[in-house]
Amino acid sequence: MTRPPRLTVPRWLLVPAALGALFVAVPIVAMTLTVDWQEFWPLVTSEASRDALWLSLRTAVVSTALCLLLGIPLAVVLARTMGTAVTLLRSLVLVPLVIPPVVGGIALLQAFGRRGLLGETLDVLGVQVAFSTTAVVLAQTFVAMPFLVLSLEGALRAAGTRYEDVAATLGAGPTTVFRRVTLPLALPGLVSGTVLAFARCLGEFGATITFAGSLQGTTRTLPLEIYLQREGDPRAAVALSLVLVAVAVLVITLTRARRDSLVAGAS
Repeated sequence: MTRPPRLTVPRWLLVPAALGALFVAVPIVAMTLTVDWQEFWPLVTSEASRDALWLSLRTAVVSTALCLLLGIPLAVVLARTMGTAVTLLRSLVLVPLVIPPVVGGIALLQAFGRRGLLGETLDVLGVQVAFSTTAVVLAQTFVAMPFLVLSLEGALRAAGTRYEDVAATLGAGPTTVFRRVTLPLALPGLVSGTVLAFARCLGEFGATITFAGSLQGTTRTLPLEIYLQREGDPRAAVALSLVLVAVAVLVITLTRARRDSLVAGAS
């Protein structure tokens, strides 16, 4: 049996590729080398640090679930329908990717703040969103959902519609096609989008501090705690930054391995 030809890349690409890898790796290595390891554990296990880490993980999980609940239908609509309205909708979905997160926080405040478009009605009903843990979840979802939508939409477009057409021809209803054909075909893209969304939620800062504030145990996530520690105790800020990087790398590595196994199983 003859082996398929190996894919090769131009050798000149290796130099800029190495520079790109170093550009990402060197700051992380530098941060690791500057950590005071003797004081690392006390710094990262203080009450404020534990509260911030737990809040970040808790809200990131809830926000990612909300991204899945809202983002999967949105991605399917964008991938399987056409028209001017869909084009405008896709542009709207991209907005959180291109605006500064602080602007996103201001937009959320104008919508859900006590004097916002929807906030006044919610306030009458006794529901206050801004400067609460709910506000953290909304801020994270607002900035992270486009990552899931774009990743899943791309996977759906790459998969095409031929299997869905065959299933429909055989008598399967739209919901059955969606559940048994569409989602399994796009599962690697869905996993990638979920990882990106979770990582974005975990690292969200600007929209959170603008819309939710910084209350310990309520809205002060780990990125906010790092920012505050940077002003008072730079060593603690570096230690907590390393914790955040480690958590992100762990999540991405585990999910990447799961994605690779799904791709291998599908092939």
